[in-house]
Amino acid sequence: MLELQRTIEKPVSLSGIGLHTGTSCTMTFKPAPENHGIRFVRVDLGGNPEIPANADNVVDVSRGTTLGIGEAKVHTVEHVLAAVVGLQIDNLIIEIDGIEPPVGDGSSMPYVRKLLDAGFVQQDAPKDYLIIDETVMYHNEDKQIDIVALPLDSYRVTVMVDYQNPALGSQHTGMFDLEKEFVTEFAPARTFCFLSEVEELANNGLIKGGDIDNAVVIVDRNSSDAELETLRKKIGIKEKVTIGQNGILNNKELRFRNEPVRHKLLDLLGDLALIGAPIKAQILAARIGHKANVEFAKQIRKLYQQKKLVKKFQFVKKEGVVFDTSAIERILPHRYPFLLVDKIIHLELDKKVIGVKSISVNEPYFQGHFPGQPIMPGVLIIESMAQTGGILLLNAFPNPEEKLVLFMQINNAKFRKPVYPGDQLFLQIDMTNKKSKVVTMMGKAYVNDTLVAEAEFMAAIVDRESSIGEKK
Repeated sequence: MLELQRTIEKPVSLSGIGLHTGTSCTMTFKPAPENHGIRFVRVDLGGNPEIPANADNVVDVSRGTTLGIGEAKVHTVEHVLAAVVGLQIDNLIIEIDGIEPPVGDGSSMPYVRKLLDAGFVQQDAPKDYLIIDETVMYHNEDKQIDIVALPLDSYRVTVMVDYQNPALGSQHTGMFDLEKEFVTEFAPARTFCFLSEVEELANNGLIKGGDIDNAVVIVDRNSSDAELETLRKKIGIKEKVTIGQNGILNNKELRFRNEPVRHKLLDLLGDLALIGAPIKAQILAARIGHKANVEFAKQIRKLYQQKKLVKKFQFVKKEGVVFDTSAIERILPHRYPFLLVDKIIHLELDKKVIGVKSISVNEPYFQGHFPGQPIMPGVLIIESMAQTGGILLLNAFPNPEEKLVLFMQINNAKFRKPVYPGDQLFLQIDMTNKKSKVVTMMGKAYVNDTLVAEAEFMAAIVDRESSIGEKK
């Protein structure tokens, strides 16, 4: 796999109609600087709004992947993004003067050809690979969907589909070398659907740009000539529609014996581009669709963002430690004698954090609380939980060093056991709700496995320069 970032050498354009919206547009690929990433630009809208190609901006997955910020949207981006990631392009501006990219022949090849025509430029910055170092799993029990990412020092993808439909049956495929296999073995695979789905898709306002030449229609039911003619008129297909003897509408030939599952792998590549970084992993996927792909991409993106934050603040890697005291001081404004968390041992962005506070007899408050019988004040246990929660919240926003957490409410605080010198507090904070810049959390403090205190917190995240009042 490439080690340095790349972009394209010159702008290239292509025009056509969108698969689902049927609208015409021109799309232009342009070079982009290092660390720019992949961004769509709606040049037909005022201000030319940009939409970064990442999972945070996905607004719809009903029959394709749609990105959007505010009123600006781009539909069905997966085939374009598959071409971009398949050619290992890191930085690219994709200008588009409509709401949906040209569908071409329903595969990624039209975009691949244009990008190959543009040529590539190697940049100086190294690729920011997300290296999967532990198993990540997604499972949907109702639809029996499974996606797994396993550690691997390259990028391999294996996909299985099982539609429980005799017209297609079970199929599987695998891509083991992105550079050698993508262009020839997967980019040409076209989108597909079942004949029984076509009328429903049309009734739902989709496939307005669909025809026999940009999608493979698999025949899964018998239809009379009259029914096919009605369907042809509803969709707006010009040529006559017939039931193919090979199981494909109009006897269209498949480009690969297992072209449908190859296209599913292509879709997965495009959707996983929304992680926002190239990855090194082995991906195993079964019975997938865009919704599951995007949910998995969001899951992996959280991991990517977390790893970036850890590298930003934790300069020395330590076994079993996410943030040590030095890293915590880079994040929180607290200092001696009021920094009451020693290290962070577990972090899941927007979900959970676990901190540790070792209680020494040298803690200054033991001189007065209480002489001859030192007990950690309950209010300081609460403060330890609050500071640990502050790390969880600050890492949920860009540039956390510029933010402060102001606690607005502390509810249902309970102290169940005293905490003594020599004890080690494990502080678990779970985020329970997040609305804009106000969040609620549940905090629990343990000594070994014994719950010693708990409380509910409500907090606001504010800019450090403009904050007033008590600062946590």
